[in-house]
Amino acid sequence: MYIFLLFSVICTLTYVGIIRYTSKSWDSISPWNIPDEFRGATKISILIAARNEEENIKDLLDALQAQKYPKELFQVIIIDDHSEDETVSIIEKHSLENKLIVPLSEHIDSSKIYSFKKAAIETAMQFASGDLIVTTDADCVMDENWLLYLASFYETGKYKMIAAPVNFHKEKNRFEKFQSLDFIGMMGVTAAGIQNEFMRMCNGANLAYEKKIFQEVNGFSGNEDKASGDDMFLMHKIAEKHPDKIGFLKNKNATVFTAAKPSIKSFYHQRLRWATKNADYDDLRVLLINAIVFFTCFNFFTSLIFLVFFPYLLLVNLFFILLGKGISDYFFLKKMSSFFERKDLMSTFISSQFMHTTYIFTIGMAANFIKKYEWKGRKVK
Repeated sequence: MYIFLLFSVICTLTYVGIIRYTSKSWDSISPWNIPDEFRGATKISILIAARNEEENIKDLLDALQAQKYPKELFQVIIIDDHSEDETVSIIEKHSLENKLIVPLSEHIDSSKIYSFKKAAIETAMQFASGDLIVTTDADCVMDENWLLYLASFYETGKYKMIAAPVNFHKEKNRFEKFQSLDFIGMMGVTAAGIQNEFMRMCNGANLAYEKKIFQEVNGFSGNEDKASGDDMFLMHKIAEKHPDKIGFLKNKNATVFTAAKPSIKSFYHQRLRWATKNADYDDLRVLLINAIVFFTCFNFFTSLIFLVFFPYLLLVNLFFILLGKGISDYFFLKKMSSFFERKDLMSTFISSQFMHTTYIFTIGMAANFIKKYEWKGRKVK
């Protein structure tokens, strides 16, 4: 029991150190603003994989149509991934200029594809005329200056790849607010990892990279058998060649917004999909950090289970975990929610702490032992 307690204390203290380091790294990133004289010169291709998105696609197309970036300098390529609803019809009827619909079914053999998202992006590359590739998702919306932020950051910093914020919005209940608060924290972790050239993370809903660098690293070659990872595995490949040419665009107005998952089931499948990638990372430091976060939550639940046998020792341990994790998370999330002007989410902090601890433990176990989930109506193993 004392060995377990020592292990728990070490994990908790390390967790606190990781959060503190992440917070300081976030602070070290200079916010980006569009230069007053900037007009834009980069040709951009926006790639969007869409599958059964009739409820969301019009909002995205409206947001793209409202972009202040010169219309002649960007194209929108929507890859229809075997949609069975009115997605294609809505796209065809929309007045957005420079859009192209590419039926994925005409370019691939579905029986031989494991990752349809990667296949969609690789297919779209054949039609992309832009020097800068920008990816987002069909259920997203963004500010009218979105492309101006990305292009100005790219042209000024000469980056090979750019990650930018993704957040949830329009929450309907406490569960969805928890997801928003958790995701805002993830943006801090993402930015810190890129800033330190260490734990590189990104989200394909708001990602930009040069077309030539995608070709230089042979795209998704080498991880085609992974159902997800069209964003992070690509970032790792680019980082191997150009470690100092990956940037995080720190500005709340460059954020892409999407909806939180409405149910526990859909949330579970989303997070399991993300977690199954972790075992494939070859950076031991990343694996160690993921392990520390998992075991901090694991130790909490283990203490709860065996509380009846060692009440005093484990009560102290539970208090220590809650105090250490809670205080470090609180100040970090307070900072992040303030930056993104979502201080309202902090009202859910206490309940979110318990939900966060539960899902990290649950998803961590499932990612290692179950590894099965559903995504976009498909079962993945």
